[in-house]
Amino acid sequence: MNNRDRWRVYKRVCAMFFLAVVALTIVQRGSINMGTPFELERQARMHGSQVAQPETSSEEKPRSYLGLKSFWKVGRQKPQLKAWAITREPMITDDSSPGNWDITSSNCTANLNLSSQAWYMGLEGNFRQFMLYRHCRFFPIIINHPGKCTGEIYLLMVIKSMATQHDRREVIRKTWGKEQVINGKRIKTLFLLGKPSNDAERANHQKLVEYEDHIYGDILQWDFLDSFFNLTLKETHFLKWFHTYCPRVQYVFKGDDDVFVSVENIFEFLEGSSHDKNLFIGDVIFKAKPIRKKESKYYIPHALYNKTYYPPYAGGGGFLMHGILARRLHWAAETLELYPIDDVFLGMCLEALQVTPVKHNAFKTFGLVKNKNSKMNREPCFFKNMIVVHKLLPSDLMHMWHLVNSDLNCSKKVEPL
Repeated sequence: MNNRDRWRVYKRVCAMFFLAVVALTIVQRGSINMGTPFELERQARMHGSQVAQPETSSEEKPRSYLGLKSFWKVGRQKPQLKAWAITREPMITDDSSPGNWDITSSNCTANLNLSSQAWYMGLEGNFRQFMLYRHCRFFPIIINHPGKCTGEIYLLMVIKSMATQHDRREVIRKTWGKEQVINGKRIKTLFLLGKPSNDAERANHQKLVEYEDHIYGDILQWDFLDSFFNLTLKETHFLKWFHTYCPRVQYVFKGDDDVFVSVENIFEFLEGSSHDKNLFIGDVIFKAKPIRKKESKYYIPHALYNKTYYPPYAGGGGFLMHGILARRLHWAAETLELYPIDDVFLGMCLEALQVTPVKHNAFKTFGLVKNKNSKMNREPCFFKNMIVVHKLLPSDLMHMWHLVNSDLNCSKKVEPL
Protein backbone atom coordinates (compact mmCIF):
# COMPACT_ATOMS: atom_id res chain seq x y z
CA MET A 1 0.00 0.00 0.00
CA ASN A 2 1.49 3.33 -1.07
CA ASN A 3 1.38 6.58 0.90
CA ARG A 4 -1.67 7.89 -0.97
CA ASP A 5 -3.74 4.80 -0.09
CA ARG A 6 -2.66 5.00 3.51
CA TRP A 7 -3.72 8.65 3.66
CA ARG A 8 -7.19 7.79 2.27
CA VAL A 9 -7.70 5.03 4.89
CA TYR A 10 -6.57 7.41 7.62
CA LYS A 11 -9.08 10.09 6.56
CA ARG A 12 -11.92 7.56 6.43
CA VAL A 13 -11.14 6.29 9.94
CA CYS A 14 -11.03 9.87 11.29
CA ALA A 15 -14.31 10.72 9.60
CA MET A 16 -16.02 7.62 10.98
CA PHE A 17 -14.69 8.39 14.48
CA PHE A 18 -15.93 11.97 14.25
CA LEU A 19 -19.41 10.84 13.13
CA ALA A 20 -19.55 8.30 15.97
CA VAL A 21 -18.72 11.00 18.54
CA VAL A 22 -21.38 13.33 17.12
CA ALA A 23 -24.01 10.58 17.08
CA LEU A 24 -23.25 9.58 20.68
CA THR A 25 -23.51 13.20 21.81
CA ILE A 26 -26.90 13.60 20.13
CA VAL A 27 -28.21 10.41 21.72
CA GLN A 28 -27.07 11.45 25.20
CA ARG A 29 -28.61 14.90 24.90
CA GLY A 30 -31.82 13.39 23.64
CA SER A 31 -31.94 11.06 26.62
CA ILE A 32 -31.44 13.94 29.03
CA ASN A 33 -34.11 16.02 27.34
CA MET A 34 -36.53 13.13 27.27
CA GLY A 35 -35.89 12.29 30.93
CA THR A 36 -36.52 15.79 32.20
CA PRO A 37 -40.24 16.03 31.38
CA PHE A 38 -40.85 12.54 32.74
CA GLU A 39 -39.09 13.48 36.00
CA LEU A 40 -41.08 16.70 36.23
CA GLU A 41 -44.29 14.81 35.62
CA ARG A 42 -43.41 12.27 38.31
CA GLN A 43 -42.68 15.05 40.81
CA ALA A 44 -45.92 16.82 39.89
CA ARG A 45 -47.90 13.64 40.49
CA MET A 46 -46.22 13.11 43.85
CA HIS A 47 -46.96 16.67 44.88
CA GLY A 48 -50.50 16.47 43.60
CA SER A 49 -51.17 13.28 45.52
CA GLN A 50 -50.19 15.03 48.73
CA VAL A 51 -52.38 18.08 48.31
CA ALA A 52 -55.35 16.58 46.54
CA GLN A 53 -58.72 16.55 48.24
CA PRO A 54 -60.32 13.24 49.16
CA GLU A 55 -62.94 13.75 46.45
CA THR A 56 -60.30 13.37 43.73
CA SER A 57 -58.22 10.60 45.24
CA SER A 58 -59.01 7.04 44.28
CA GLU A 59 -57.96 5.98 47.77
CA GLU A 60 -60.35 8.27 49.54
CA LYS A 61 -63.55 7.82 47.56
CA PRO A 62 -66.46 6.31 49.44
CA ARG A 63 -67.39 2.69 48.82
CA SER A 64 -69.27 1.91 45.64
CA TYR A 65 -72.55 1.40 47.47
CA LEU A 66 -72.49 5.04 48.56
CA GLY A 67 -71.31 6.69 45.38
CA LEU A 68 -71.10 10.17 46.94
CA LYS A 69 -68.14 12.45 47.42
CA SER A 70 -66.86 13.66 50.76
CA PHE A 71 -68.89 16.37 52.42
CA TRP A 72 -65.92 18.18 53.87
CA LYS A 73 -63.38 20.37 52.15
CA VAL A 74 -59.85 19.30 52.98
CA GLY A 75 -56.96 21.72 53.24
CA ARG A 76 -53.45 21.15 51.97
CA GLN A 77 -51.25 18.70 53.76
CA LYS A 78 -48.43 20.17 55.78
CA PRO A 79 -45.04 20.06 53.98
CA GLN A 80 -43.46 17.86 56.65
CA LEU A 81 -45.89 15.07 55.79
CA LYS A 82 -44.44 14.55 52.29
CA ALA A 83 -42.08 11.76 53.29
CA TRP A 84 -44.86 10.08 55.29
CA ALA A 85 -47.16 10.19 52.29
CA ILE A 86 -44.62 8.22 50.27
CA THR A 87 -43.27 5.78 52.89
CA ARG A 88 -46.25 5.34 55.22
CA GLU A 89 -46.98 1.98 56.75
CA PRO A 90 -50.08 0.01 55.75
CA MET A 91 -53.24 1.41 57.33
CA ILE A 92 -56.16 -0.50 58.78
CA THR A 93 -58.18 0.40 55.66
CA ASP A 94 -57.49 1.66 52.17
CA ASP A 95 -59.34 4.91 52.86
CA SER A 96 -57.03 7.86 53.48
CA SER A 97 -57.96 10.66 55.85
CA PRO A 98 -57.51 14.43 55.60
CA GLY A 99 -54.99 14.50 58.44
CA ASN A 100 -56.53 17.35 60.40
CA TRP A 101 -59.89 18.68 61.58
CA ASP A 102 -60.81 20.94 58.68
CA ILE A 103 -63.92 22.69 60.00
CA THR A 104 -62.89 26.14 61.20
CA SER A 105 -66.17 28.07 61.42
CA SER A 106 -69.78 27.39 62.39
CA ASN A 107 -71.39 29.85 60.01
CA CYS A 108 -74.71 28.06 59.85
CA THR A 109 -78.02 29.81 59.19
CA ALA A 110 -81.57 28.51 59.57
CA ASN A 111 -83.26 26.90 56.58
CA LEU A 112 -86.17 29.35 56.42
CA ASN A 113 -87.57 27.68 53.29
CA LEU A 114 -89.26 25.18 55.60
CA SER A 115 -91.42 27.81 57.31
CA SER A 116 -93.87 27.93 54.42
CA GLN A 117 -94.55 24.19 54.39
CA ALA A 118 -97.63 22.83 56.15
CA TRP A 119 -95.98 19.70 57.56
CA TYR A 120 -93.30 21.83 59.19
CA MET A 121 -95.84 24.12 60.84
CA GLY A 122 -97.48 21.05 62.38
CA LEU A 123 -94.31 20.07 64.27
CA GLU A 124 -93.63 20.75 67.93
CA GLY A 125 -91.22 23.56 68.76
CA ASN A 126 -88.17 21.37 69.46
CA PHE A 127 -88.61 19.52 66.17
CA ARG A 128 -89.01 22.80 64.28
CA GLN A 129 -85.70 23.92 65.73
CA PHE A 130 -84.10 20.62 64.79
CA MET A 131 -85.35 20.82 61.21
CA LEU A 132 -84.23 24.45 60.76
CA TYR A 133 -80.63 23.49 61.51
CA ARG A 134 -80.62 19.87 60.39
CA HIS A 135 -78.27 20.69 57.51
CA CYS A 136 -75.63 22.02 59.94
CA ARG A 137 -73.65 18.81 60.18
CA PHE A 138 -70.16 19.75 61.34
CA PHE A 139 -68.69 22.28 63.73
CA PRO A 140 -65.21 23.47 64.81
CA ILE A 141 -63.37 21.50 67.44
CA ILE A 142 -62.64 23.29 70.72
CA ILE A 143 -60.50 20.69 72.47
CA ASN A 144 -58.60 18.22 70.32
CA HIS A 145 -55.98 15.52 70.82
CA PRO A 146 -54.79 14.62 67.31
CA GLY A 147 -52.04 12.39 68.69
CA LYS A 148 -54.32 10.24 70.81
CA CYS A 149 -54.32 7.38 68.30
CA THR A 150 -50.60 7.44 67.57
CA GLY A 151 -49.23 3.96 67.05
CA GLU A 152 -51.04 0.65 67.27
CA ILE A 153 -54.10 0.71 69.53
CA TYR A 154 -56.04 -2.45 70.23
CA LEU A 155 -59.10 -0.89 71.90
CA LEU A 156 -60.31 2.71 71.92
CA MET A 157 -62.85 3.42 74.67
CA VAL A 158 -65.12 6.32 73.65
CA ILE A 159 -67.63 7.74 76.14
CA LYS A 160 -70.37 10.30 75.52
CA SER A 161 -70.47 12.81 78.35
CA MET A 162 -71.40 16.39 79.24
CA ALA A 163 -69.46 19.25 80.80
CA THR A 164 -71.34 19.01 84.09
CA GLN A 165 -70.74 15.26 84.51
CA HIS A 166 -67.18 15.49 85.81
CA ASP A 167 -67.90 13.00 88.62
CA ARG A 168 -68.89 10.31 86.12
CA ARG A 169 -65.75 10.81 84.06
CA GLU A 170 -63.59 10.71 87.18
CA VAL A 171 -65.03 7.36 88.29
CA ILE A 172 -64.62 5.89 84.81
CA ARG A 173 -60.94 6.91 84.75
CA LYS A 174 -60.43 5.11 88.06
CA THR A 175 -62.29 1.96 87.02
CA TRP A 176 -62.99 0.47 83.59
CA GLY A 177 -61.85 3.50 81.55
CA LYS A 178 -58.29 3.47 82.83
CA GLU A 179 -55.73 3.74 80.03
CA GLN A 180 -53.46 0.71 80.21
CA VAL A 181 -51.63 -2.03 78.36
CA ILE A 182 -52.88 -5.60 78.68
CA ASN A 183 -50.73 -8.38 77.25
CA GLY A 184 -48.97 -5.85 75.06
CA LYS A 185 -52.24 -4.41 73.74
CA ARG A 186 -52.85 -0.71 74.31
CA ILE A 187 -56.15 0.74 75.53
CA LYS A 188 -56.94 4.45 75.13
CA THR A 189 -59.89 6.45 76.46
CA LEU A 190 -61.73 9.52 75.15
CA PHE A 191 -64.73 11.52 76.35
CA LEU A 192 -66.97 13.31 73.82
CA LEU A 193 -68.41 16.69 74.84
CA GLY A 194 -70.30 19.59 73.33
CA LYS A 195 -70.58 23.05 74.83
CA PRO A 196 -72.35 23.47 78.19
CA SER A 197 -76.02 24.23 77.59
CA ASN A 198 -76.52 26.39 80.69
CA ASP A 199 -76.12 29.99 79.52
CA ALA A 200 -75.51 31.42 83.00
CA GLU A 201 -72.81 28.90 83.94
CA ARG A 202 -71.34 28.19 80.51
CA ALA A 203 -68.12 30.13 81.02
CA ASN A 204 -67.43 28.54 84.42
CA HIS A 205 -68.21 25.03 83.20
CA GLN A 206 -65.99 25.55 80.18
CA LYS A 207 -63.05 26.59 82.35
CA LEU A 208 -63.52 23.50 84.48
CA VAL A 209 -63.61 21.27 81.40
CA GLU A 210 -60.43 22.84 80.06
CA TYR A 211 -58.68 22.37 83.40
CA GLU A 212 -59.85 18.75 83.58
CA ASP A 213 -58.50 18.13 80.09
CA HIS A 214 -55.22 19.82 81.05
CA ILE A 215 -54.83 17.18 83.76
CA TYR A 216 -55.96 14.08 81.86
CA GLY A 217 -55.76 14.94 78.15
CA ASP A 218 -58.71 12.71 77.23
CA ILE A 219 -61.51 15.10 76.18
CA LEU A 220 -62.75 15.94 72.70
CA GLN A 221 -65.09 18.93 72.59
CA TRP A 222 -66.94 20.53 69.70
CA ASP A 223 -68.66 23.87 69.22
CA PHE A 224 -72.29 22.77 69.50
CA LEU A 225 -74.58 22.73 72.54
CA ASP A 226 -74.99 19.53 74.50
CA SER A 227 -78.63 18.49 74.12
CA PHE A 228 -80.61 15.32 73.48
CA PHE A 229 -81.10 15.98 69.77
CA ASN A 230 -77.42 16.90 69.39
CA LEU A 231 -76.30 13.44 70.47
CA THR A 232 -76.42 12.56 66.78
CA LEU A 233 -73.88 15.32 66.18
CA LYS A 234 -71.57 13.60 68.66
CA GLU A 235 -71.93 10.45 66.58
CA THR A 236 -71.05 12.13 63.27
CA HIS A 237 -68.27 14.24 64.78
CA PHE A 238 -66.62 11.27 66.44
CA LEU A 239 -66.78 9.23 63.21
CA LYS A 240 -65.16 12.08 61.31
CA TRP A 241 -62.54 12.51 64.04
CA PHE A 242 -61.83 8.77 64.05
CA HIS A 243 -61.53 8.73 60.26
CA THR A 244 -59.11 11.66 60.46
CA TYR A 245 -56.81 10.64 63.29
CA CYS A 246 -57.12 6.90 63.97
CA PRO A 247 -55.76 4.79 61.11
CA ARG A 248 -54.48 1.97 63.33
CA VAL A 249 -57.17 1.34 65.92
CA GLN A 250 -58.36 -2.24 65.80
CA TYR A 251 -61.56 -2.07 67.90
CA VAL A 252 -63.78 0.66 69.28
CA PHE A 253 -66.02 0.50 72.33
CA LYS A 254 -68.52 3.34 72.47
CA GLY A 255 -70.89 3.99 75.35
CA ASP A 256 -72.43 6.33 77.90
CA ASP A 257 -70.85 7.69 81.07
CA ASP A 258 -73.24 5.83 83.38
CA VAL A 259 -72.35 2.25 82.47
CA PHE A 260 -70.34 -0.55 84.05
CA VAL A 261 -67.91 -2.13 81.56
CA SER A 262 -65.74 -5.21 81.94
CA VAL A 263 -62.62 -4.71 79.83
CA GLU A 264 -61.51 -8.21 80.81
CA ASN A 265 -64.66 -9.70 79.28
CA ILE A 266 -64.26 -7.55 76.14
CA PHE A 267 -60.78 -9.01 75.68
CA GLU A 268 -62.06 -12.51 76.31
CA PHE A 269 -64.74 -12.02 73.66
CA LEU A 270 -62.39 -10.50 71.06
CA GLU A 271 -59.64 -13.07 71.58
CA GLY A 272 -62.01 -16.02 71.82
CA SER A 273 -62.51 -16.24 68.05
CA SER A 274 -61.76 -14.39 64.86
CA HIS A 275 -64.02 -11.47 63.94
CA ASP A 276 -64.64 -10.00 60.52
CA LYS A 277 -64.37 -6.35 59.59
CA ASN A 278 -68.13 -5.84 59.94
CA LEU A 279 -68.17 -6.66 63.65
CA PHE A 280 -70.83 -4.59 65.42
CA ILE A 281 -72.17 -6.12 68.61
CA GLY A 282 -74.28 -4.91 71.50
CA ASP A 283 -77.77 -4.92 72.97
CA VAL A 284 -79.45 -4.91 69.56
CA ILE A 285 -83.14 -4.09 69.15
CA PHE A 286 -84.97 -5.58 66.19
CA LYS A 287 -88.24 -4.28 64.74
CA ALA A 288 -88.50 -1.38 67.15
CA LYS A 289 -91.40 0.93 66.36
CA PRO A 290 -91.09 4.73 66.44
CA ILE A 291 -92.74 6.12 69.57
CA ARG A 292 -95.70 8.34 68.71
CA LYS A 293 -96.63 9.41 72.24
CA LYS A 294 -95.75 13.08 72.57
CA GLU A 295 -94.98 12.84 76.27
CA SER A 296 -92.11 10.41 75.59
CA LYS A 297 -88.51 11.56 75.39
CA TYR A 298 -88.17 9.44 72.25
CA TYR A 299 -91.29 10.72 70.50
CA ILE A 300 -90.93 11.02 66.73
CA PRO A 301 -93.61 12.64 64.51
CA HIS A 302 -94.66 10.94 61.26
CA ALA A 303 -93.20 13.86 59.30
CA LEU A 304 -89.70 12.80 60.36
CA TYR A 305 -90.14 9.04 60.05
CA ASN A 306 -93.16 7.37 58.48
CA LYS A 307 -92.01 3.74 58.34
CA THR A 308 -93.44 1.06 60.61
CA TYR A 309 -90.11 -0.16 62.04
CA TYR A 310 -86.65 1.18 62.67
CA PRO A 311 -83.72 -0.73 61.22
CA PRO A 312 -81.90 -2.93 63.77
CA TYR A 313 -79.84 -0.79 66.13
CA ALA A 314 -77.87 -1.20 69.33
CA GLY A 315 -78.76 0.53 72.57
CA GLY A 316 -76.41 3.48 72.92
CA GLY A 317 -75.39 2.52 76.46
CA GLY A 318 -72.53 0.52 74.98
CA PHE A 319 -71.53 -1.40 71.86
CA LEU A 320 -68.37 -2.78 70.28
CA MET A 321 -67.28 -2.50 66.65
CA HIS A 322 -64.32 -3.12 64.39
CA GLY A 323 -62.14 -0.12 63.56
CA ILE A 324 -62.58 -0.65 59.82
CA LEU A 325 -66.37 -0.59 60.19
CA ALA A 326 -66.11 2.67 62.17
CA ARG A 327 -64.30 4.23 59.22
CA ARG A 328 -66.95 2.96 56.83
CA LEU A 329 -69.67 4.35 59.07
CA HIS A 330 -68.07 7.76 58.60
CA TRP A 331 -68.86 7.57 54.89
CA ALA A 332 -72.37 6.23 55.45
CA ALA A 333 -73.20 9.02 57.90
CA GLU A 334 -72.42 11.59 55.19
CA THR A 335 -75.12 10.23 52.91
CA LEU A 336 -77.99 10.29 55.42
CA GLU A 337 -80.07 13.09 56.88
CA LEU A 338 -79.42 13.59 60.57
CA TYR A 339 -81.95 11.96 62.86
CA PRO A 340 -82.89 13.13 66.39
CA ILE A 341 -82.15 9.77 68.07
CA ASP A 342 -78.46 8.86 67.82
CA ASP A 343 -78.91 5.11 68.42
CA VAL A 344 -81.40 4.85 65.57
CA PHE A 345 -79.27 7.04 63.31
CA LEU A 346 -76.35 4.65 63.70
CA GLY A 347 -78.70 1.78 62.86
CA MET A 348 -79.64 3.64 59.68
CA CYS A 349 -75.95 3.97 58.82
CA LEU A 350 -75.44 0.23 59.35
CA GLU A 351 -78.43 -0.44 57.11
CA ALA A 352 -76.88 1.74 54.39
CA LEU A 353 -73.74 -0.40 54.66
CA GLN A 354 -75.82 -3.58 54.58
CA VAL A 355 -74.36 -4.59 57.94
CA THR A 356 -76.59 -6.28 60.50
CA PRO A 357 -75.62 -5.65 64.15
CA VAL A 358 -75.32 -8.73 66.36
CA LYS A 359 -77.12 -9.08 69.67
CA HIS A 360 -75.07 -10.35 72.61
CA ASN A 361 -76.56 -11.16 76.01
CA ALA A 362 -73.57 -9.72 77.87
CA PHE A 363 -74.60 -6.20 76.80
CA LYS A 364 -77.32 -5.00 79.17
CA THR A 365 -78.02 -1.41 78.19
CA PHE A 366 -81.41 -1.40 79.91
CA GLY A 367 -80.25 -2.88 83.20
CA LEU A 368 -79.80 -6.51 84.19
CA VAL A 369 -83.53 -7.11 84.55
CA LYS A 370 -86.53 -4.97 83.69
CA ASN A 371 -87.62 -4.63 87.31
CA LYS A 372 -85.40 -1.79 88.51
CA ASN A 373 -86.07 -2.65 92.15
CA SER A 374 -84.91 -6.25 91.78
CA LYS A 375 -81.92 -7.32 93.89
CA MET A 376 -80.52 -8.98 90.78
CA ASN A 377 -79.60 -5.53 89.50
CA ARG A 378 -77.15 -5.23 92.40
CA GLU A 379 -75.72 -8.74 92.34
CA PRO A 380 -71.93 -8.55 91.64
CA CYS A 381 -71.73 -12.11 90.33
CA PHE A 382 -74.00 -11.07 87.48
CA PHE A 383 -71.85 -8.02 86.76
CA LYS A 384 -68.72 -10.17 86.73
CA ASN A 385 -69.97 -11.99 83.65
CA MET A 386 -71.33 -8.99 81.76
CA ILE A 387 -69.61 -6.71 79.26
CA VAL A 388 -71.89 -3.68 79.70
CA VAL A 389 -74.51 -2.84 82.31
CA HIS A 390 -76.30 0.50 81.96
CA LYS A 391 -77.65 3.04 84.44
CA LEU A 392 -75.25 3.25 87.38
CA LEU A 393 -74.61 6.38 89.38
CA PRO A 394 -70.92 7.16 90.07
CA SER A 395 -71.08 5.89 93.67
CA ASP A 396 -72.82 2.67 92.57
CA LEU A 397 -70.30 2.14 89.78
CA MET A 398 -67.34 2.53 92.13
CA HIS A 399 -68.91 0.21 94.69
CA MET A 400 -69.72 -2.46 92.10
CA TRP A 401 -66.26 -2.20 90.57
CA HIS A 402 -64.60 -2.91 93.90
CA LEU A 403 -66.93 -5.86 94.52
CA VAL A 404 -66.38 -7.43 91.11
CA ASN A 405 -62.61 -7.00 91.31
CA SER A 406 -62.30 -8.28 94.88
CA ASP A 407 -61.95 -11.92 95.89
CA LEU A 408 -65.50 -12.52 94.74
CA ASN A 409 -66.54 -16.15 95.02
CA CYS A 410 -69.16 -17.02 92.40
CA SER A 411 -70.01 -20.72 92.31
CA LYS A 412 -70.53 -20.69 88.53
CA LYS A 413 -71.07 -18.34 85.67
CA VAL A 414 -74.52 -16.88 85.95
CA GLU A 415 -76.54 -14.81 83.56
CA PRO A 416 -79.80 -12.98 84.33
CA LEU A 417 -82.82 -13.86 82.27
